[in-house]
Amino acid sequence: MTALIDTHAHLDEIEGIVPALELAKQAGVTAIIAVGQDLNSNKKTLSLAAQYPGFVFPAIGLHPWAIGSLDPAQLEENIAFIKSNLSGAVALGEVGLDYDKRVLKGAGKDKQKEVLGRLLEFAISHAKPVSLHSRYAWQDSLSLVREAGIKRLVFHWYTGFSGTLSELIEAGYYISATPAAEYHEEHRRAIREVPVERLLLETDCPVYYGREQRYRSQPSDVFRSLRASARIKSIAESDLAGITATNTIRLFGLPTEHPQQA
Repeated sequence: MTALIDTHAHLDEIEGIVPALELAKQAGVTAIIAVGQDLNSNKKTLSLAAQYPGFVFPAIGLHPWAIGSLDPAQLEENIAFIKSNLSGAVALGEVGLDYDKRVLKGAGKDKQKEVLGRLLEFAISHAKPVSLHSRYAWQDSLSLVREAGIKRLVFHWYTGFSGTLSELIEAGYYISATPAAEYHEEHRRAIREVPVERLLLETDCPVYYGREQRYRSQPSDVFRSLRASARIKSIAESDLAGITATNTIRLFGLPTEHPQQA
């Protein structure tokens, strides 16, 4: 059975977390990077990691979607929590920029950049990698992280331009493949163009995927990411699983041994 790592999962949002994690183990998932996006989800993510040591690894952050709903005091509380607890996480994330017009109504570009810049300082001071959200903001995101001096980073669910992809690869960064690799052409193009040594696998669960048939994802669906990416890259699934696991361990500093498959 192929061993896999889900590098980006919102476990705090999953209903029925116990059976979902058990199904993931049975399917061959050996580790999960659980990401937070605001104060409450960061706390839940840290708690889940404490409940499943060696299987769930926490990342804490502040998603750009959350910024617009926070008043100044709440924003500072979120930032302070990340600063105080990042040492106990494997990464800063999910953080980033989102230039979708619905997000910009709540938090403009300058505000998002300001918050991201502050958070990236914590990644530097704690020597942590970054899990980055960059929808419609790929070049600005790349510019900010390079200016901040970030060395270890993954552009999660990358769908951006080929030119920016070349730049981020040159900078030593990674991108991650989601189950959308089964059908989303921009995502498929990015996976086709990225070297396998710069590719990770994820689910971003519990988001919905599919076009003709929609389904709500969970960590075991990282196998969809693997199968689709292996077809795109014309590489054996077992080989790609091993390469992406090695990439993940290198980026996030995970232990090389994970729990035995169920």
